[in-house]
Amino acid sequence: MSVERIDQDVQFAGGAVTLAEFMTSGLFQRTYQEGMQLVEETSAYLDGPGREASRNLSRDASLAYAGESMRLTTRLMQVAAWLLVRKAVHEGEITPEEAQAEKYRLATKEIARSARLAGADSLPERLRELIGRSERLYARVERLDSQLREQQGPVAAHHPMAEQLSRVEAFYRETLARNFGEA
Repeated sequence: MSVERIDQDVQFAGGAVTLAEFMTSGLFQRTYQEGMQLVEETSAYLDGPGREASRNLSRDASLAYAGESMRLTTRLMQVAAWLLVRKAVHEGEITPEEAQAEKYRLATKEIARSARLAGADSLPERLRELIGRSERLYARVERLDSQLREQQGPVAAHHPMAEQLSRVEAFYRETLARNFGEA
């Protein structure tokens, strides 16, 4: 699928689309399937061939492997959670208003979109491919989330854990900077 096609789908040809309409769209179905498949592929890789490949890496590449695989799984966890919340709305388990709450937004954006770590160029090709796919999927879901929120209006309530999550993100960035020389 080309970027133009994705952007057209995300904007739904420029018209306002309700959450219910989005949930029944081909875009949501494709994105959901792609996200869940990528979670499974990543898990299988990191638990199998990736673990073996990481044993043969240099020290710098090993550190990059640890950091990048953590960011990869964090990125995918956020995307999967977002998709599952939208599916829960579609199935009537939660309301669209509940799904709009801050706690269901994509979090850890700084982690998900941060620059690659030193040594990342030496990572196994399969891991780099999974990272690239997850970054593109995250960007697509982020655009979808923004567009749906614009159409639904302002978020009603502030999530009580937002400050704590911000502290965790700051700690993670500081730890990465201290241990890997980047944030």
